[in-house]
Amino acid sequence: MLRVENVTVRFGDTVALDEATLEVAEGEVVALLGPSGSGKSTLLRVVAGLERPDAGRVLLAGEDATGVPPHRRGIGVVFQDQALFQHRDVTGNIAFGLRMRGAPRAEIERRVRELLELVGLDGFEHRSLATLSGGERQRVALARALAPEPSVLLLDEPLGSLDRRLRDRLLDDLERLFDTLGVTVLSITHDLAEAFALGDRVAILREGRIVQTGTPDELWTRPASEEIARFLGLSNVRDGVVVRPESVRVVKDAGGDGVVEAAVRQGPTVKLVVRVGGGEVLEAAVTASDHPQPGDRVRVEIDPAGVVEVA
Repeated sequence: MLRVENVTVRFGDTVALDEATLEVAEGEVVALLGPSGSGKSTLLRVVAGLERPDAGRVLLAGEDATGVPPHRRGIGVVFQDQALFQHRDVTGNIAFGLRMRGAPRAEIERRVRELLELVGLDGFEHRSLATLSGGERQRVALARALAPEPSVLLLDEPLGSLDRRLRDRLLDDLERLFDTLGVTVLSITHDLAEAFALGDRVAILREGRIVQTGTPDELWTRPASEEIARFLGLSNVRDGVVVRPESVRVVKDAGGDGVVEAAVRQGPTVKLVVRVGGGEVLEAAVTASDHPQPGDRVRVEIDPAGVVEVA
């Protein structure tokens, strides 16, 4: 459905995108993951038609759309700041795209009701934006982008402005919504948990280049390089070898050659930092509530299946 092919964008001497290539199949959700300054927003703007690439092209349904203006691409965009019309009520915002293309009033009313129910805002038709929470406003922005039934939906850090509770709730709703609609989605984010939860596949963007693409499981179990492994939060990286934290087993043992330096609760798991003989530090992820504490001597065992050689 969507293919970004060898796209390069320069701003003066700065290369924002460097021959970036990415493909999103019909009905697939791809999360584009990268740190600030990696080129995520630039790539989204190129796909949306808001930025013309210096080289490369954008294909939509197999057709070259590089020179097609934004309003003719059939793409919906949800921006991080929502970009809603403050002087319009909820219905006015959602209906805007439909009115611009001259849809009949009955169709507009039907589509607005349908979308409000879909995004969980049934009964909000005439509410002003000033009365809505951040999560509700983001739902309105999503409904507005979906109203014209776009072939591709672009999400620009859609949860970045929300607190953690609202983010988790809306993330669950987005997963359900995309499964229901079967819409093609490209979502950009710097948040690893968000990318892994939302994306059927995740593409990692570093310094303007797509450096690895795969399912969340593929990326976690087979990072392509030490740099990618560290970016994904895997800290047990030494000399081309990655040891995943869930494969490190830590057992209390008075005669063990390891000492627990830290135990940090991270929701359902606990991160243990263990210094073993020779001074090496390993991180382990454990789920047991009765886990070793800082200062405990321990024995460390590593499951070979969790050891990966990388470039």
